[in-house]
Amino acid sequence: MEQRALPSGISGASSLERTGNVEADRAALLSGSELEDFFENAAVALHIVAKDGTILRANRAELDLLGYPPHEYIGRNIREVHADPAAIEDILGRLSQYENIQHYRARLRARDGSARWVEITSNVRTAGGRFLNTRCITIDVTEKVKAEELLREQEQRLALTYNSAGVGIVEADAEGRLLRVNGHLCHLLGYAQEELIGRPVFDWTYPADVEADRARYRQQVAGEIKSYAIEKRFVRKDGSLFWAVVTSSSVLDRNGKFRYAVRVQHDVSERKEIEAALARRAEEQAALHQLTEMLQHAHTRHDVYEAALDAIQRGLRCERASVLLLEGDRMKFVAWRGLSDSYRDAVEGHSPWSASDRDPQPICIPDVGRANLPSSLRQAIQTEGIGAVCFVPIMEGGRLLGKFMAYFDEPHDCPAEEIEVARTIARQLGFGLERFRAQIATQRLAAIVESSHDAIVSKDLNGIVATWNAGAERLFGYTAAEMIGKSITTIIPKDRLNEEPLILGRIRNGELVDHFETVRRRKDGTLVDISLTISPVRDASGRIVGASKIARDITDKKIAEAKIQDSQRQLEDLLAAIPAAIYTTDRNGKITYFNEAAVQLAGRTPVIGTDEWCVTWKLYCPDGTPLPHDQCPMAVSLREGRPIRGYEAVAERPDGTRIPFIPYPTPMRDAAGNITGAINMLVDVSERKQAETQQRILLDELNHRVKNNMMMLKSLLSVAARTSKSSEARAVLDEASKRVATMAAAQRVLYDTPDAVNFGAEPFLGAVCETAKQMFPPAVQLVCEVDPIKLPNDIAMPLALIINELLINAVKYGLSANGRGVIRVSIRRSDQDVSVQVEDEGHGFELNSVRSSSSGLRLVEGLVRQIGGRFEVKRHPSRCTVTFSQMPQENGLAP
Repeated sequence: MEQRALPSGISGASSLERTGNVEADRAALLSGSELEDFFENAAVALHIVAKDGTILRANRAELDLLGYPPHEYIGRNIREVHADPAAIEDILGRLSQYENIQHYRARLRARDGSARWVEITSNVRTAGGRFLNTRCITIDVTEKVKAEELLREQEQRLALTYNSAGVGIVEADAEGRLLRVNGHLCHLLGYAQEELIGRPVFDWTYPADVEADRARYRQQVAGEIKSYAIEKRFVRKDGSLFWAVVTSSSVLDRNGKFRYAVRVQHDVSERKEIEAALARRAEEQAALHQLTEMLQHAHTRHDVYEAALDAIQRGLRCERASVLLLEGDRMKFVAWRGLSDSYRDAVEGHSPWSASDRDPQPICIPDVGRANLPSSLRQAIQTEGIGAVCFVPIMEGGRLLGKFMAYFDEPHDCPAEEIEVARTIARQLGFGLERFRAQIATQRLAAIVESSHDAIVSKDLNGIVATWNAGAERLFGYTAAEMIGKSITTIIPKDRLNEEPLILGRIRNGELVDHFETVRRRKDGTLVDISLTISPVRDASGRIVGASKIARDITDKKIAEAKIQDSQRQLEDLLAAIPAAIYTTDRNGKITYFNEAAVQLAGRTPVIGTDEWCVTWKLYCPDGTPLPHDQCPMAVSLREGRPIRGYEAVAERPDGTRIPFIPYPTPMRDAAGNITGAINMLVDVSERKQAETQQRILLDELNHRVKNNMMMLKSLLSVAARTSKSSEARAVLDEASKRVATMAAAQRVLYDTPDAVNFGAEPFLGAVCETAKQMFPPAVQLVCEVDPIKLPNDIAMPLALIINELLINAVKYGLSANGRGVIRVSIRRSDQDVSVQVEDEGHGFELNSVRSSSSGLRLVEGLVRQIGGRFEVKRHPSRCTVTFSQMPQENGLAP
């Protein structure tokens, strides 16, 4: 392949051709000339490379492109400069075959390590068919490559956006045929792309909406309008419909002529459904508002009925309606529309509820023909031409006043919204029937609203005030005119301005800010403590557009809290000053507080939040058996929710010493009555126990002496009775001896029990009966029955004498002629009363007839009055009963 040689002034080609010496050829290339200047100062990068790839020469533009000085670039192999080895090998290979290289794109590595995109144009210089070198022009296209990559990325992004958009997008020609569709439209219509391309866009339009869209499209194609928007219905492949807003925009050529249209379909079916539902709700609300308005101006019950019938037909969209009221136990028509006399006569009195029902619910029969009704009732309803019926109870003050009925000519299933409207109409009707009560209730409600001091404010998401109520004016001092349109930060102190961005951030996230306590500044500069409740405000689409705020002045609350804290501190100081051991727990029994006296009694420092039930190390019962902490009086008090009294326990300190004490655990409750914890006081009774021991010794000695004196007195009376010559004296002395014996028996029971203030009824009755039995004939059988109860010591002697006198009376008059019989004695408890009964097998007696002649009965009546009781006598069977109300006394000891 013949190549033209460079001019001799540039390359020294003739010398190179004669010698074939590369160095000589390079020297020849460096010779100066006009072409030399052109090569060196050309605006494009130029270089000459030997067959083996050695760079023979490079101009200034080449060196500047890559940032090399001449001595670092010339003489290197061109392969070292290329970033892609495959590319340079391809270039050199093609040149070695004498192929011309045109605009070959490659990457060169600059001196600073960066890569430059270039386009290389190169060919081979030969002489006599011999390869001499290559000549190369290098054009920097780095920015062009970046621009192309950016363009490709944008095109890919645009295509991805087009296909992934959440709206339907199509391109249509002048005839409306689809040229391009995205995936969302295919999803909306239920067709594949190949089923849509080439077909007119109007093919899927609901027939009634086609002409309006086609007419506007013709205007667009004709250039009369550039774009338009229209709402229409589309028919899916499965036959279902959906509403969409179609926006059609023209794409024009350079001459302004129509090329194609871009049509965007937004699915607004949900909006349409909401609009329809809102329209229904609006009609329902209008009916309710009209009902309320008419009830306010109603002068008679007839006005109330007419207003209710209007609301029923309008709010429930039914053809006919009626109102029935309860008279006695029967429902009777009081107002109706569209009902025949025969129908009313046939169904009057039927009701699904009775007057005693507390919470009657509406009942709907969606299809009368299929309902499970009595045949006569169904026939009457169907004869009237009623397809569906709804029964709605009319209530007022929890009472069933009556019902209203909505009739539909066709089967009709009442949705929950209609049921709620029906219930509202029923409530309003109930209010109308009780007009004066409704007026009073309305006036009270208005007074409550009018007197409310809560501030209610709304603002946008930038904190700009939109509404400002009278409560806000009172609380902050600014009028609505002064605040609406201003930033809410007007009332926020400078040191709390950071709160507003945090609040708005939570509102944007849809959060509720509930009972947020903070401080705000009034117009006069004073600060006020408030509690804020802030809720997001949403528009019809559910987007958060602002916030509503309720502010309540809690200055009094803060003052009260401070007082409570002061009171708490004072209480703790008071408890700390009390010499008795005091501690508190939470509702789970964890220790929450203790005073120094509790530390002294326990011999240790309790651990708050860890120790449970009691501050002591170990617990024991008075008899020395271990008492687990979870069974101690404090634990019982918390479990059963009542104070525990009358218990005694023993605390063991860590050093082994033991302290007897009496606990006084008492539950603590909140305002709602729920248990929040308990407080306990532990009273050290060590000294008292020592005193009791000494007292017991003295009492035992006293008891011994009293018992000896009573026995001596009984013996003296017995001796006197035996030696007396008077039968009357012997009888009196004998009775006295028996009474002394009875008193001795009671005395023995009193002083044999460890309780100093109470005695057990069971051993007491046994001792009295056993003593009396010794003085009765052998054939007499005594049956004693007693409840395990405690009685106070001060009634022991009167009660013993009462029982003794009644037993003597039963033996005298209640036995058979041969001296045999059964006498029953009992002590029973019923609620707060105690009854003593003596029953025999005799004929009994009338108390009034024998009172004057019986000294024993007069003694019984006197003793009964002494213990505050009452005495009754009954016959058949013969029974004497003494009833009194004497409770045992607390002695502070464990039972």
